[in-house]
Amino acid sequence: MSYEVPRHWGVTAPISVAVSSAHEIELDADLLNTLQDLGLFENEHDAQKRVIVLEKLNQIVKEFVFRVSRLKGMPEADAKDAGGKIFTFGSYHLGAHMADADLDTLCVVPRHVERDYFFTVMYDLLKEQPEVTDLTAVVDAYVPVIKMNFSGIPIDFVCARLELSCIPDDLDLSDNNLLRNLDERCVRALNGSRVADEILRLIPNIPVFRTALRTIKFWAKRRAIYSNVMGFFGGVAWALLVARICQLFPNACGATIVSQFFQIMHKWKWPTPVLLKHTEVAPLEFRVWDPELYPADKSHRMPIITPVYPAMCATHNVTYSTMKIMIKEFKRGAEVVDRIFVGSGSWIDLFEKSDFFHAYKHYLQVIACSTSPESQLEWSGLVESRIRQLLLKLELNDMLFLAHPYIHGFERIHYCLNEQEKMDVSKGIFVPERTFPVGEGNADDRRKQQTGHTIGYSNGQMNAMEAVYTTTFYIGLFVEVKPDRSAGPRKLNLAWPVQEFNKLVRSWEKFDSTSMNIVVKNLRSNMLPPELLNEERRLKRPQRKVHRSRRNHDDNPQKVTE
Repeated sequence: MSYEVPRHWGVTAPISVAVSSAHEIELDADLLNTLQDLGLFENEHDAQKRVIVLEKLNQIVKEFVFRVSRLKGMPEADAKDAGGKIFTFGSYHLGAHMADADLDTLCVVPRHVERDYFFTVMYDLLKEQPEVTDLTAVVDAYVPVIKMNFSGIPIDFVCARLELSCIPDDLDLSDNNLLRNLDERCVRALNGSRVADEILRLIPNIPVFRTALRTIKFWAKRRAIYSNVMGFFGGVAWALLVARICQLFPNACGATIVSQFFQIMHKWKWPTPVLLKHTEVAPLEFRVWDPELYPADKSHRMPIITPVYPAMCATHNVTYSTMKIMIKEFKRGAEVVDRIFVGSGSWIDLFEKSDFFHAYKHYLQVIACSTSPESQLEWSGLVESRIRQLLLKLELNDMLFLAHPYIHGFERIHYCLNEQEKMDVSKGIFVPERTFPVGEGNADDRRKQQTGHTIGYSNGQMNAMEAVYTTTFYIGLFVEVKPDRSAGPRKLNLAWPVQEFNKLVRSWEKFDSTSMNIVVKNLRSNMLPPELLNEERRLKRPQRKVHRSRRNHDDNPQKVTE
């Protein structure tokens, strides 16, 4: 008697193949309604707008390849035939993007179009487009990228060059042989789209996956643990985790997947890796993630491995502190969902905002400033990309239990009347009536005029106002509790990590000491800017008693007194 062997959707058999109960299906409908009420689904107009933007970008890519081909002396007909194509990756490709999500795009070009042209010819071509604003190139990123807003949609734009003479419109990136003779940066760029395709192939139910992923990503953003650059999980890692839970419960609905996600992840035995399939060995020269062969791979604290060749760890940035924070959040999520399933909680409870700016007695404030919006985009991006190095050095201090980074910086524009005010801004001392969140396009110029008129400045005074741009990052410091019998105050000396961080960012080849500055300061919690605290007024403060001493006016970042 023959029977069909159940399919394994991953490296192990499913935990359960049971279908969801009526109660779970009811909770799933409630979850979808909650996500809808929160505005997490894109409307038809905005969805069509993304399609139009992608079509325009595809034409720009073809024009880019054509221009470079002609620069290299290629006949016009051959230059037109050289092609070029846009691919998407990330949440948009997976069908789980939010209404305000970035659009991750990949530009694939033929072999005669070197990457340098992407940051010169393509950059200039994008500057010509009236729809493009906030254009900046991050050439030395792990995956070199052009960032921009196109018709108001934030876009991360990467490039890969294939060993092909032309790029056809029907190109399929799944063939491993396309990676032959490519450098690692091109492979990393290509694998964004390749990973997204493979995730969708390896899960049993795509609509269920999308519901669960949308939920988990929104939860992670609300709990301030969504940022690869800051040492948390990025979009790929969250997608891989959700996909693995879908494999383990192939017939479950979205609400059940979310519940099992938290139940499993807060008990996961790290550094056991999360895999969607066994790593693939191909006859190419690329390094595949393998902790048995490579000591660096063994150091990964929470390895989540991509499912395409060459297998890579999507979470190599995780630090000791960010790992502890995420595990704590997984446990909280499990407790909240347990209450939802027994009827004593609601899905909105899961999305309660992080209390980061109420959680610590001490913070480091990192202020990157410059005098133009263009230089600030690059400079603040560079500083942000190096904050993880500061975290690693902070963690070496025995008195510091956690160094908790907030997931994004706060951008401000300051209109200064003199050099002293410009110097004060670089140190975090702002004039409130002339400090504003950064706008888009020419909004900042209009605000300057409005500000001057409101305050009653003359035209001469308004013309004399100079703009200074700042991006401010915060790191919460959890200092180890002082032993009961210890005598006198203790001083947490942060001089070495701060000095090393300053040296690191100032060594950037584009750093200009005449127009850029970096300042790192220690703040007590009662010195945080009011708008950060006001942002979270609706949240309950922690129940534990927090001792607040009088305000410390010393801006020296090197010492924290306990």
